[in-house]
Amino acid sequence: MRIVIVGGVAGGMSCAARARRLDESAEIIVLESGDHVSFANCGLPYFVGGEIADPSSLLVQTPASLRSALDLDVRTRHQVSGLDAQRQVVTVDIPDGTAQIEYDALVLSPGARAVRPSMPGLDSPRVRTLRTVEDAVALREQVDAGARRAVVLGAGFIGVEAAEALAHQGLEVTVVELADHVLPPMESELAALVADELHALGIETRTGIAATGIQQGAGHDTVVLSDGTSLLAELIVLSVGVRPDTAVFEDAGVKCERGAIVVDEHGRTSVPGIWATGDATVSTDAVTGVRRPVALAGPANRAGRLVADDILRPGTARSLPQTVGTAIVRIGSVTAALTGANRAALEADGVDYQTIHLHPNQHAGYFPGASQIHMILHFRPQDGLLLGGQAVGADGVDKRIDVIATAIRAGMAVEDLIDLDLAYSPPYGQAKDAVNLAGMVGENVRNGTLALWYAQDVDRVLKEALVLDTRTRDEFATGHLPGALNIPHTELRQRLEEVRAASAARPIRVMCASGIRSAIANRVLAQAGFDSASLSGGILTLRAALGGRAAELLCAEEAMQDA
Repeated sequence: MRIVIVGGVAGGMSCAARARRLDESAEIIVLESGDHVSFANCGLPYFVGGEIADPSSLLVQTPASLRSALDLDVRTRHQVSGLDAQRQVVTVDIPDGTAQIEYDALVLSPGARAVRPSMPGLDSPRVRTLRTVEDAVALREQVDAGARRAVVLGAGFIGVEAAEALAHQGLEVTVVELADHVLPPMESELAALVADELHALGIETRTGIAATGIQQGAGHDTVVLSDGTSLLAELIVLSVGVRPDTAVFEDAGVKCERGAIVVDEHGRTSVPGIWATGDATVSTDAVTGVRRPVALAGPANRAGRLVADDILRPGTARSLPQTVGTAIVRIGSVTAALTGANRAALEADGVDYQTIHLHPNQHAGYFPGASQIHMILHFRPQDGLLLGGQAVGADGVDKRIDVIATAIRAGMAVEDLIDLDLAYSPPYGQAKDAVNLAGMVGENVRNGTLALWYAQDVDRVLKEALVLDTRTRDEFATGHLPGALNIPHTELRQRLEEVRAASAARPIRVMCASGIRSAIANRVLAQAGFDSASLSGGILTLRAALGGRAAELLCAEEAMQDA
């Protein structure tokens, strides 16, 4: 059997390696359009930033090493330009002409190309993407040649990594993002923490703004923005998204949706004898059911392996799993990660959901180095089914998001997190781990023990309810909502009549620093007959959600009642 694989790197090389392990007799040909068939594309920003010194470290395998280890026929600089599915032949552009290669099984793993919007000036030699080793080397050369000012267009994961890398090299960096906050897949209140860290690194962020053009100059380019301002740059990174590289195959009759190849549960395309995997395929979201491409290395690697199984062991091959979309990024001293669906995806698909915010320590508070993990969890109110989770923090974020990703894959409910038997020792966690605590909060919300109000409701709450701030007097003085009544939670039981008089039959909306003390106060109030709810995530979440408005809304005056 001759298996021809179009495209290397994650999906294609995973498929090729698995196919060889399953069948020593198969002829396996890998056609790669670029110079490198197996490289660490996720490591490219770290080469630009100097943390990876040698570009050869990015090369996982070479054609020679793959021939030696797995007897694979890997052909670089081979661009597939045509497909005749009836004849089972691909046409390939090679350095000295064209060739036609027959196949018994064809696997399409062409990946995705960087989106290049219609904008004047994008042909400037100072503009680079960050998709290949050549891109990374070119950017590093621009840095080494003396570039001092950089503009990154796009604040997604790659854009943020590129900005951090360039700042690490001492450049003045500005990030421009059309969405209203950096890392658009993150919830805004967590993205605000990422923006704070970018600013701490000296990186300027310009959000809610588009680049409209690039004016080329002798010593620098000028990036013109939609708000009428402009930025000078010796180096420009274009990172506004990717598009599946599938035109050749769609023209040949392979079914695509919005440019991505449609596959079934085993990676089979609409054309017999042709499979597809990786960034160029349509994936089904495990939470919302939405069909879309997912440009992540992990799912591509795993899918490539399963496609090889279906080609060579079709009777026992497992189905491709629906993607959960777990992703993580480092920004300076903090980590941001997410899994499952965010608010925007849930609302777009009409999924009913409940959200909780919490700020637990990553390990025991009494052990040196304790720091907070800022977490968000979404779950379905009717049965508690976990829908998504996000976290930002200096330490321990990866562990918690991986646990939540596993729980989502397993179809667990939020209260099931309480019972997870997670490793505990003071340097690593708490006896009630952050994930366990998230389960406890979620269970309390679902069974009515805890009622919540949210930062986005603050204007309505200020009009309709009495805000009860249960922090200490000193904390209250640092900033509080206007008209709030300050009663520390330890004094509340003795001052309930004071609350009753101040509320004048209005609902009570309680708040504290992170949500713990206000949850305690909420129970006291609820059992005393008050209409009470606790601010999800406390003033930590409120400040992040309000952003620049926090300084205007939060005041530092004496408490209304300070008996």
